[in-house]
Amino acid sequence: MAQTITVVPGDGIGPEVTDATLEILKAAGADLEYDFQLAGLIALKELRNPLPQATLDSATKNRILLKGPLTTPSGAGFRSINVELRKTFDLYANVRPVRTIVPGGRYEDIDLVLIRENTEGLYVGVEHYIGMHGDPKAAAESVMIITRFGAERICRYAFEYARKHGRKKVTLAHKANILKYTQGLFLESAQDVARDYPDIEWEDRIIDATAMQLVLDPYRFDVLVMENMFGDILSDLMAGLVGGLGFAPAGNIGVDAAMFEAVHGSAPDIAGKGIANPTGLLLSACLMLDHLGQPDTATTIRGALETVVLEGKARTVDMGGKATTKEFTTALVRALG
Repeated sequence: MAQTITVVPGDGIGPEVTDATLEILKAAGADLEYDFQLAGLIALKELRNPLPQATLDSATKNRILLKGPLTTPSGAGFRSINVELRKTFDLYANVRPVRTIVPGGRYEDIDLVLIRENTEGLYVGVEHYIGMHGDPKAAAESVMIITRFGAERICRYAFEYARKHGRKKVTLAHKANILKYTQGLFLESAQDVARDYPDIEWEDRIIDATAMQLVLDPYRFDVLVMENMFGDILSDLMAGLVGGLGFAPAGNIGVDAAMFEAVHGSAPDIAGKGIANPTGLLLSACLMLDHLGQPDTATTIRGALETVVLEGKARTVDMGGKATTKEFTTALVRALG
């Protein structure tokens, strides 16, 4: 029986890259059925709710989501729907692999994985204003929350991931030299977990030094694990090593649910122009296929993607080519045989 998943096309270029991804999944023979739902700005416009109950009900039933990019207003407006979905379904592990796809960039043969804690840290959204001298917004305060439970389970996930995928090294990036309680607890928890994995090399590094070393010599790393905000920032940095967020997939994994998403923005400036690159969402769908026990289909799609990119005849603009989204998709379908 085909697996039914909830599909949220998203905002901006979301519907375009989602359509391309689903066309390729069909051509590759993925055993999937789709339940389409809305979220983000388009849901707010059409249903007056950026996260409708119907979308939550669908996700609750199917337990697997494939999601295009959603717009999050800066400063005012509704909070991130991405964060809300992760919290609702306790999708505690954000898995962000980065691999070189387009040759000839600043680096070659990059193959790294960042594991980010997804439910704690500053992103829990515990914050408020402090009024002083007649100014109700004289100061603002945000609270970073780290629990031993949360730190231990994300670190254990990172070590288990490394072991399962034949990785040799796990690096914890932190700021325990300054934030001695919150980051100190994270470091202490990681050290405890590392003792259970003597077959995996382990190290910890200060977050700012890690950022520098990723630029100077990314090959010294393998699997990296860190708390929520640090992971958010460094995963984008790592995407930059392979050409940008358009080539970066992401999976959000919980105990009994998972969400796979494009991590790039909704790019409203190019929406509707037919030039968006669907690679990020397509590779996220491949992570989903791995998760659902369809790794052969995922491998076939990745192989077709590599063939098309290396051939160089149907690259999208961000890959240095002139192909439209449709032309790129057609080339991939053809490469699937």
